[in-house]
Amino acid sequence: MSNLSTIVEPAVLITIIGETVLKDRIVKLLKKHDVSGYTINQVQGEGGHGRRLSDLAGYNTNIEIKTIVSLGASDAILVALKEEQGNHALIAFRQNIEAFY
Repeated sequence: MSNLSTIVEPAVLITIIGETVLKDRIVKLLKKHDVSGYTINQVQGEGGHGRRLSDLAGYNTNIEIKTIVSLGASDAILVALKEEQGNHALIAFRQNIEAFY
């Protein structure tokens, strides 16, 4: 049985929840920072910008994007995302994790 500590390494999980209209901009931002992969899901919820029901495709809908990056990349991504927050419903957070990727 192998030692798990040799398989995984420190990383950061970024979770971004925002309006569907931001999808292409967020993906472009992630690729600019050499993100090798991400996952996108349609989500529902309620927050400061009101209730998001995902009732019509592309209207009043939210997405959740998750990606695993280095700490340095997460800093740059979060700073860039903050600039979009004033114009759109958008929240992002990061968690320290251990992963293989």
